[in-house]
Amino acid sequence: MKLRLSKTLPAIFIAFVFVQSLFYKFSGSYETQFIFKTLGGWSGFTWFGDWGAYLIGSAELIASILLFTRWHGVGALMSVGIMSGAIFFHLFTPLGVVMPEFNEVGEMIGTDGGLLFIMACLVWLCGVYLTLRDWRSVNSSLRNILGGI
Repeated sequence: MKLRLSKTLPAIFIAFVFVQSLFYKFSGSYETQFIFKTLGGWSGFTWFGDWGAYLIGSAELIASILLFTRWHGVGALMSVGIMSGAIFFHLFTPLGVVMPEFNEVGEMIGTDGGLLFIMACLVWLCGVYLTLRDWRSVNSSLRNILGGI
């Protein structure tokens, strides 16, 4: 039971964070627009400002589903990759660690106090744990895909 929970609880946490963010990414919320327009402008890839939320949201949804299949190692590795990007963009771009919060008409009403960044770090840690756990297991989905490296 303990062994099963050590895999299931981090997977549930990752999926919870990813799935609850889908509404924001797919509905074009002001927070999402701020994040992806900032990154699109900074990178020079204006398409990322328009389509990045859909791209990242789709990847998060796929990772969330995979975490509860026999391909859970792939889902865990995807979560590490997605969150590595998020952490990088928070730390090394104009985006910053503390995100603004907006009301229903798009006016900034405060900040999240860095909560989005903290959640990204926690998801990253859970993803690394699950990736290493899968890699070390006898039936590793990652090693099966990568040809037994």
